[in-house]
Amino acid sequence: MSGLRLIVGLGNPGAEHLRTRHNAGFWFVDALARQVDGRFGVESKLRGETAKVHYAGTSLWLLKPTTYMNASGQSVGAALRYWKIEPEEMLVVHDDLDLPPGAARLKFDGGHGGQNGLRDIFAHVGHGRFHRLRIGIGHPGPGNRDRVTPWVLGRPSAADEAAILDAIGRAFDVLPMVVEGEFEKAMHRLHTPEDKD
Repeated sequence: MSGLRLIVGLGNPGAEHLRTRHNAGFWFVDALARQVDGRFGVESKLRGETAKVHYAGTSLWLLKPTTYMNASGQSVGAALRYWKIEPEEMLVVHDDLDLPPGAARLKFDGGHGGQNGLRDIFAHVGHGRFHRLRIGIGHPGPGNRDRVTPWVLGRPSAADEAAILDAIGRAFDVLPMVVEGEFEKAMHRLHTPEDKD
């Protein structure tokens, strides 16, 4: 499997959304940019903020759509076309209600699981054959759909935020493998719990 050329973090633009659960994808790419001295700049024709970085021996584009979550596909589709990148060479990092805070899971292909940013990317790309990094944010509880929107747009508790940041840190540990195309190896490492002595 080919390596990565693009990492997309999903979230909502604006200071009021900065620390919300729905912005876990932004947290990830912002932390990655800081790690490698990347600088985001607004790219209006791509409807996003972009940074070109060197990571794990590879030149990578980082993208944060500025379209709001539900229209993420507009930005992602434009970036793939503009940079001539195949969807299979992309990693999309997003929050996931179905995983508890502290969980991080890699995935290739499959459905969108109701995640609105992914749903819009599917609509623009035409399929789901791209890599995802799912960052768990927990769920407000079964049978209470009305609480999902305030939950994802709300700020996590201090304990949940620490767990989410820990998950992002563990994903960073395997990111070089993902970038180099060793996806199965990265998945195995990330998904296998470490033995606690």
